[in-house]
Amino acid sequence: MKALVTGATGFLGGALARRLYSMGWAVTALGRNAAKLGQLESEGMHTLQHDLKDKKAMSDACKDQEIVFHCAALPSPWGNFETFYQANVIGTRNVIRGCEEHKEKRLVHVSTPSLYFGYASRINVKETDTLPEPVSNYAATKILAEQELDEASARGLATIAIRPRALFGPGDTVIFPRLIPRLQSGRLPILGDGENVVDLTYIDNVVDALLLCAESPAKTLGKKYNISNGEPVKIWKLVERICAELNLQRPKRKISYQTANAAASVIEFIYRLIPTQPEPPLTRMSVSMLAHSTTLDISAARNELGYKPRVSVDEGVERFMQWWKEDH
Repeated sequence: MKALVTGATGFLGGALARRLYSMGWAVTALGRNAAKLGQLESEGMHTLQHDLKDKKAMSDACKDQEIVFHCAALPSPWGNFETFYQANVIGTRNVIRGCEEHKEKRLVHVSTPSLYFGYASRINVKETDTLPEPVSNYAATKILAEQELDEASARGLATIAIRPRALFGPGDTVIFPRLIPRLQSGRLPILGDGENVVDLTYIDNVVDALLLCAESPAKTLGKKYNISNGEPVKIWKLVERICAELNLQRPKRKISYQTANAAASVIEFIYRLIPTQPEPPLTRMSVSMLAHSTTLDISAARNELGYKPRVSVDEGVERFMQWWKEDH
């Protein structure tokens, strides 16, 4: 099989490209990070250094591919709308057009459960539940990207999408690497009552889901699927485990969600006054994610894709911590 992987220099795209290559697929890894592309090329993969906004480059990249895995996105919780729009909407549109021009077999798209986020706890969210108003430019543009996918599906392109929740594992650059420095500083309090539960997804399980999407039956086309480990964990118990592994003092002081949210609102206001508008050290979104519960219903993925998480959260955390200690 021949596959194009966009975002191959990212956490998920890189893991997927390496898995496909190990399975004997002819992989074209597309990304913008020259150093990481060089590493993938040294491992035997064909690589392309392209920007998703380049319509012709994306059309050429899709030529002769059988499967296109669109993993690339701008996932930051903070930033200018137009920057997100160009990366997440125009980029997706160009990938779709490339697939349509060259009649690829299937487009597998990586979306996000950030679409469900609304500054409140949400338990067992289904793919069909009503979406709240987007609270970030990332979520807003990923909704628009899904609409592009829906329109392509209506035109006859074979599409399928996943919404994986909170990816982690060796090589993670987002979830734990953002949390650990705050724990090392000793300034992170427990936000909320400390009893909230969240879904996480180990990286290998997400790659498994993408492979299932590549070969799923026709009845799954045009659909989106929640993906997680399916085993909600108490986030602050997990924080305690990380602290124990790294010999850090665990957070003890508690701050109510209302107080933390008010402080984050002030900080966001101040940072918006800075000409470059850098990402604040504390945002209302990060406060809500650490104080509220968020879990997904993954029964559709289990029943229709045959998805079964192979690596548990416990084993995944163990693998991540081993990698973190060796790498840092």
